[in-house]
Amino acid sequence: MKVIALIPARMASTRFPNKPLAQILGKSMLQHIVERVQLCKEIDQVAVATCDSEIVDHVTSLGYKAVLTSNLHERASDRCAEAISKIEAESKTSFDIVVMVQGDEPMTDPRMLSDVLRPFAQDTNLEVVNLYADIQPGEFNSQNCVKVVMDLAGNALYMSRAPIPVSTDGVERPSGKQLGLIAFRRNALQKFTELEPTPLEIYESVDMLRFLEHGIKIRMQRTAYRTHAVDVPADVVEVERLMKSSNN
Repeated sequence: MKVIALIPARMASTRFPNKPLAQILGKSMLQHIVERVQLCKEIDQVAVATCDSEIVDHVTSLGYKAVLTSNLHERASDRCAEAISKIEAESKTSFDIVVMVQGDEPMTDPRMLSDVLRPFAQDTNLEVVNLYADIQPGEFNSQNCVKVVMDLAGNALYMSRAPIPVSTDGVERPSGKQLGLIAFRRNALQKFTELEPTPLEIYESVDMLRFLEHGIKIRMQRTAYRTHAVDVPADVVEVERLMKSSNN
């Protein structure tokens, strides 16, 4: 099974312009992510997918691979689909699995990639695996936290930025926090780009709702490892503190 990890990133950000190149303990955020992803032994290749030449120049100057994509993509999954097509055409090779790793998660643990890949070895019929983690105090009511509810087999039923599921007794019983670390079989990622964007995907601004609304199952895989996303400049200070305290 040949696996590639793609890291979608772009300079435009309302709350934190030029975020991918933000310095964290002497390295750019992207450098931290690429280095961590490369530590996963199941990953054969790593590349950054971006619409910005500044990011391409930065990544290649570090000796890593970057692919320039269209600036019209609304979804990270669409950007990754264009990038993998270019990489396969250029290298004359093909990949079985594409892992999408968010470009604002500098504390990504390589064991998280191992977690998201594990179900494919157990079930050859799986098309998409999405990592999730336990919801922490204060996250259930946050719109930045995408909640996921699952069926008894561990497949996603729905994902929302709203606090779900709603309990009649007022006790919070969320299933989990959907993470942006998602693995696709190669043909499933291609299928994503060919499907029409869906109403709930647009309302919630959650990529994977496109699959659910079109009837495609998403297997949810729990991880015990935690990260801290960088959404605003203040998050850099917190990430640096966490990295120092954990020697990461």
